[in-house]
Amino acid sequence: MNVEEMLSEISLEVSSCTLCELHHSRKNAVPGEGPVNSEIMFIGEGPGFHENEQGRPFVGAAGKFLEELLSKIGLKREDVFITNVVKCRPPKNRDPQPEEVETCTKTYLDRQIQAINPKVIVTLGRFSMNLFIPNVKISNVHGKPVQVKGRLVVPMYHPAAALHQGSLRPVIENDFHLLPKLIADADKLPAAIDEEVTDEQEPKQLSLF
Repeated sequence: MNVEEMLSEISLEVSSCTLCELHHSRKNAVPGEGPVNSEIMFIGEGPGFHENEQGRPFVGAAGKFLEELLSKIGLKREDVFITNVVKCRPPKNRDPQPEEVETCTKTYLDRQIQAINPKVIVTLGRFSMNLFIPNVKISNVHGKPVQVKGRLVVPMYHPAAALHQGSLRPVIENDFHLLPKLIADADKLPAAIDEEVTDEQEPKQLSLF
């Protein structure tokens, strides 16, 4: 099975998934979208109202800001793969529950990452960040690349944060300006591996700047 077929299979499974409570509030599941050979993968939190209506990630106000951020570094949303930790909208936009995050990650997100094998993963917000870099504050680590399981992970604020707190807008813009260099430098890292991280394998902070 090639990458395209794997991602299509995941999307089909997501659309009819009943593994957690979130399917009760789902109008359209949002598996994610983007090129199968994307070098960069953005992982947000979960679908909101507009995403639930359209079945596409980041199509509301936060999505518009994400597209603006991408354009400033010479990218379009069609150039990157965009998805979320959970694929169905949490009711009333509440935070996803730990069991929902775990179920969706193990069943779908991990397989998407394995299929696409991106050079760089950008986590948008604390829920996706915590999958790779647990027990840290996003205010302390945003924009700082970390090597996790041989893959470059860049934690960033969620674009929606800038809509609620204007002072974060330049912070997020500055973090995004780092991405072209990170993508270019990702080739210098060891090849990505899929083995589980043991307690001894702490995420490794990279000093690329």
